Amino acid sequence: MFSLILFGVGCLGLTEQQAGMLAQCRLIVGDRRHLSQAKEMAAEQLPISPLAPALASIRQALAGGDVGVLASGDPLFFGIGRMLLKEFGRKQLVVLPALSTMQEACARFKLPWDDMKMVSLHGRKTLHAPGLLLGSEKTFVFTDRHNAPAHLAQQLIEYLELIEDEPLLAQCRVHVAENLGATDERLFSGTLAEAANQDFAELNMLIVTRPPVAAEGIPVFGLTEEEIAHSRGLITKDEVRAVTLHTLRLPSTGVLWDIGAGSGSISVAAARMHPDLTVFAVDQHPEAFANVKKNIRQFGCYNIIPIQGEATEVLNSLPDPDRVFVGGSGGKLPAIIGQAAHRLPSGGRMVVNGVIGATVAEAPQCMAMHGLQVDLTRVQIERTTFPKTESGKVLNPITVMTGRK
Repeated sequence: MFSLILFGVGCLGLTEQQAGMLAQCRLIVGDRRHLSQAKEMAAEQLPISPLAPALASIRQALAGGDVGVLASGDPLFFGIGRMLLKEFGRKQLVVLPALSTMQEACARFKLPWDDMKMVSLHGRKTLHAPGLLLGSEKTFVFTDRHNAPAHLAQQLIEYLELIEDEPLLAQCRVHVAENLGATDERLFSGTLAEAANQDFAELNMLIVTRPPVAAEGIPVFGLTEEEIAHSRGLITKDEVRAVTLHTLRLPSTGVLWDIGAGSGSISVAAARMHPDLTVFAVDQHPEAFANVKKNIRQFGCYNIIPIQGEATEVLNSLPDPDRVFVGGSGGKLPAIIGQAAHRLPSGGRMVVNGVIGATVAEAPQCMAMHGLQVDLTRVQIERTTFPKTESGKVLNPITVMTGRK
């Protein structure tokens, strides 16, 4: 059986070993930049794009000899290696990697990368880039011409201005490595504002760094009412919050609508538990909106997008949710449930917490009317201390109503 040899091309080009093996291949596949490494070789050369016909040609050529595929750096690191493994299997594939472009870029900027988050936006759409790029102190980003460094820097500026985080806006840094290994290689380091006004080469690698958030050391699950900024007791109580999050069965990615967010306690807990989840915290009251932004800043929950407005007026502008939590409705519960139920996918969930009898009576009927399967759980909390020195504190009962699509 002949081999499919995947060559990782480093900044200094092919190694002597790689060049020798490539010269024995009957077909060489790669992009124009990499095929220039093999221009003196006798083998047939084929562009990797479009991918489907290239894969068909590789399969046909393997019947009669070895085939070489040229790719950047380490092809098993966010590269074509995954696709080739899926198409041809482990037995036929041979991998000769070079240093990854991430390693090369981090070496240029002298940034340790063992604690760095990796994000690929190459050929991908992102719902909320700041949530991905600010989730860690150091984030390495594979870009493309649409998700270019200047564009991403501008998105970060707009988001940090929205949540009023002036210190972070000033302290974030952007590092861009352009055309690594080429004669026109360029390294850039600067502020978000400086990066937003730059023109970068299309071939680039982006690193975003930020200072640590003080609250990042706090346990992910179990924030207390005292730790979360709120007004006049308007916060989902700790025990009810735990039941609500359990009932929501949050996905690791996707969209959560937190309607009538108040302090944003559900948003913060969800965002910290699932950093790749995008949370829209909606509330029409300025005081609540301010508290949500304060909690985003305090806990570094940059995957939360605060939205100020009346829910029925703003929900149509939001992406479809995978989960919906309704903590407050401003008297428009039927309309909110109707809008949300219509937008939920199959398998989606909506949770409504009710204190007053009218909500407990109305919400299940509305959810059922819109095709949801409904379950109700009544939660009664009593808090005491040990040794017991005074009577326990009994909280108002809450009915947690879950609609499943």
